[in-house]
Amino acid sequence: MTERRSRGDGGLHWDENRQRWIASVTVGYTPAGKRIVRKASGKTKTEAKAKLKEIIRDHDDGLASGPANYTVAEAVTSWLAYGLHGRNPNTVTNYRTLCEKHIIPDLGARKLRELSAEDVDRWLVGKAKVLAARTVRLLHSCLNRAVKFAQARDKVKRNVVGLCEIPEGKEGRPSKSLTLDQATALLDAAENTRFYAYVVLSLLIGARTEELRALIWKEVDLVGDPDKDIPPWIAVWRSVREGGDTKTKRSRRSLALPKRCVEALKAHRLQQRQDKKKAGDGWKDHGLVFASLVGTPLDAHNVRRAFRKIVKDAGMPAYYWTPREMRHSFVSLLSDSGVPLEDIARLVGHSGTAVTEAVYRKQIRSVLLQGAAAMDDLFAR
Repeated sequence: MTERRSRGDGGLHWDENRQRWIASVTVGYTPAGKRIVRKASGKTKTEAKAKLKEIIRDHDDGLASGPANYTVAEAVTSWLAYGLHGRNPNTVTNYRTLCEKHIIPDLGARKLRELSAEDVDRWLVGKAKVLAARTVRLLHSCLNRAVKFAQARDKVKRNVVGLCEIPEGKEGRPSKSLTLDQATALLDAAENTRFYAYVVLSLLIGARTEELRALIWKEVDLVGDPDKDIPPWIAVWRSVREGGDTKTKRSRRSLALPKRCVEALKAHRLQQRQDKKKAGDGWKDHGLVFASLVGTPLDAHNVRRAFRKIVKDAGMPAYYWTPREMRHSFVSLLSDSGVPLEDIARLVGHSGTAVTEAVYRKQIRSVLLQGAAAMDDLFAR
């Protein structure tokens, strides 16, 4: 039986087939004059009335309540398909993997309208117990962006994910640095490989791996200007990050090249010319210093695979070291040699010494120890 209600209050009726109370209300008309009806249902009359009141309240407030059966999985899938235009392909792949492995299996079946901040809090806390802090932050970011994307398309009236705090995840794998003997062994093992110049520049000037992968020959000067006391140098002005910029503005820097770097790059350029001649018409010229056998850009997997082989040949466990730790080793070796922290910060492209100390705190020799050593010398007994 349909309950007669005041005009604009909608209607309630019992559906025998579905065995549920159905609530419906007209919220407007299309340009063609067709009524726009919003519906909801409940097992009890009270539940259906409550949902009807919510629809009317949202309509009066100018808020679209969105389809009642729209799920978190649909929101995430839509964001992955249409909300990542212009992003780096590797970033898109990473986001998709995180969503398909963690968000959709855990929360995907939930109706987006019914997702609460408590649901998200519990989920994030559970993830923080088993995942690294950075991964937890990325998961929150992906879900937050997906819901925000749905909100902008009237699928939900508010974004509860943005209200949630991000718990601290497990501590990530700590970075390490090579000792001088280990660094020497690594350079020796790399010397007769195609990756030698890459290893030399990583260890001797501290460039980030994403900066070296984007380095072009136009930004390399292997001669300098002896008359003006300008040594050979490279311009670290780009990276393979989204947009092609370096990590920060301060990361854009020009670095003098040690002699071993100059020698390695000269040999590398000769080898690349031979590669180009051998590839013939198949060569894809991007002007890159470090490229594949046909001139195309290297990806992170190419670098890791080549690096691990060199580490193994140097007599060290391949699984234990990553390419980025050559940069950490650069900082450590300079610090052990007595180079001031301010100079190290400029060389690695940090905006100040605070970042250098925070990120490379295990590689930086403590200034406090220097003060104690100086006093011991002054007041020796």
